[in-house]
Amino acid sequence: MIKEIKFTDNALKQINYLLSNKAKGSFFRIAIKGGGCSGFQYDFSFDKAAQVDDLKYENILIDKSSADLLKGSEVDYVKELIGNSFKINNPQTKSSCGCGVSFSL
Repeated sequence: MIKEIKFTDNALKQINYLLSNKAKGSFFRIAIKGGGCSGFQYDFSFDKAAQVDDLKYENILIDKSSADLLKGSEVDYVKELIGNSFKINNPQTKSSCGCGVSFSL
């Protein structure tokens, strides 16, 4: 189970909506990967099966390494003039780039 990571109602609704268009039993995966102009970036994808090191919350998977880096975060889904997107408020983030896609820890 994923502990110390909060999901807003908007995020859960959007995840469930997206999964309703995928094969039954699919999962929504959140991961932190190296890249971007600040060193790390969030990755959102779909997966058909959990891996050995995955933590699970409802139909959401996060690998253990990413979960450690997300500890204390809030995952939200926001609608803005520039578009709709998942936003993660991560208290462990030290800085982020101007575009808001990548960050450093």
